[in-house]
Parts: sequence; structure tokens; C-alpha cells
Amino acid sequence: MSSRGFLDFRSLGETHHRAALNVFMVIVLAHWAEHIVQAVQIWGMGYARPQARGVLGMPFPWLVSSEWLHYGYALVMVAGLWLLRGGFTGTARRFWMLAFGIQVWHHFEHLLLLIQAQTGRPFFGQAVPTSILQLVLPRVELHLFYNTVVFVPMVIAVYLHLRPSEAEARRMRCSCRPSLAAPLPAPAPAR
Repeated sequence: MSSRGFLDFRSLGETHHRAALNVFMVIVLAHWAEHIVQAVQIWGMGYARPQARGVLGMPFPWLVSSEWLHYGYALVMVAGLWLLRGGFTGTARRFWMLAFGIQVWHHFEHLLLLIQAQTGRPFFGQAVPTSILQLVLPRVELHLFYNTVVFVPMVIAVYLHLRPSEAEARRMRCSCRPSLAAPLPAPAPAR
């Protein structure tokens, strides 16, 4: 059987799952860092919201106002969650797919914002591009919420994936699979 290359999407759920998962998580954590810095700038340093631009937005202010950038990241998240799902099994897969489902909605919200920005026609009678849940929560808080509700099940999924039960380890086909020759970590006692 010939070996598949890194960009063969099936290999992302098998041979190259661990490497692809690591790259994906670095991207996710870098994005989180931007939102955390923006939150510190607003609530810790007293910046006005338009001046709270995160790390990259300070030297490149256009990044924060670019709906293409925000939409692109939402699309990368949807694609990454979908492409990496093949390596997950059992409970880890359920948490991973929960994160995917929430991110699909988050992506839809960014698509609405992008359409409004590109057409110059804000929806919902608003003066600026506005997503559906932004009608209830301000944009900074809403994006912290979205990132949290996608990130938490992702972290749970990765944790469970990297510490599978013996039964789940036997079903795993990816490069994260622990060696079954070595003893698997004992599951935590039930409480």
C-alpha cells in the first residue's frame, strides 16, 4: 500500500492526525490570545473598544475591522474541526462534533457579517454590520462567548482523545493512538 501525503485529507484523521491536531491547536490558541489581550485592553487597561485591537491589531489596525479576516478564521475553524474529526472515537468524537456544530453556527454569524460589510447594507435595522446574537450581546463579549463554547468541548475532546480507555484505544486508527504494547493509563476511579 502506498503512503498518503500530508495533504491527503484521509491522512489527517490517521497518519498525520497528531501533527495536524497540534498545528490546529496552535492556531486556536493564537486566536484566543488575541481575544484575551483585547479583553485585558478593554477591562483591565481602560481602552475604548475601537482602540482595543489585540496584539496584531495594534500595529495593523485594519485587521480588526476586516470582516474577511474574521470570516476566514471562522472558516478555518469549521474546516479544521471537520477534517480532524476522523481521528476521534467514542466520547472524544462526541465532544469534537459538539464543538463543530457550535462553530458551524459561529461561521454562519460571520458569513452574515461579511455579507453586510461587502454589500454596505446592515441587517436588522442596525447602522453597522450585526450578527443575530449581536442583537443581544455586544460584539466583544459575544466573540468571547463563542470562542469559549467552541473551545471547551474541543479541549475535552482532545483530552479524552489523548487519554483513551483501552477499548477506545483499540478503535483508534490515528497517529495519536497509544501503543497497546505499553500499559494504558488507568481510568480515573468513578465517584
